[in-house]
Amino acid sequence: MTRGRLEAFSDGVIAIIITIMVLELRPPDGVSWEAIRPLAPKLCGYVLSFVFVAIYWNNHHHLMHAVQRINGKVLWANMHLLFWLSLVPAVTAWMGDQRAAPVTVAAYGVVLLLSGVAYFILTRALLAIHERDSHLAVALGRDWKGKVSVIAYAAAVATAYANRWIAIVIYVAVAILWLVPDSRIERTLEGSSGG
Repeated sequence: MTRGRLEAFSDGVIAIIITIMVLELRPPDGVSWEAIRPLAPKLCGYVLSFVFVAIYWNNHHHLMHAVQRINGKVLWANMHLLFWLSLVPAVTAWMGDQRAAPVTVAAYGVVLLLSGVAYFILTRALLAIHERDSHLAVALGRDWKGKVSVIAYAAAVATAYANRWIAIVIYVAVAILWLVPDSRIERTLEGSSGG
């Protein structure tokens, strides 16, 4: 499989994940703004999950442009990431249906945590087959945002039982951290083509 096929397959899976999430939203019962109020927890969960999935898609897209080759370990690491991302619609719906009950907020965080770990594993599998001075290695650098995100998810999961709203604030903070696209890869690739 080529890098392009891996990216295209991943794009398709992520598009399906987003489609499944939006299908969980039901129209309000009524025609007033008040009719939307009962849907607020599901809608807020959808927005947050959409942002997270979009962040993964964006970073995966940039990552694949810095990659020169892939192997079987990379394919499995990528499938591992897609597995955890595929659970985002289920935990989003559960959290919305249960109005952010502590166990659902914790479960949501577990899926985010394991998605972050899976992305880290994918980057390590890619780095293992690229030179230490490759565009990929230079672009990824120390990946402080990735490491901080995983630590924050773990803290949020532990916090969810004590205070679910603090856990949700942590999830939102991580999303804000990543909302601005990670330009390390773009800068690295532009710098190599400009010289």
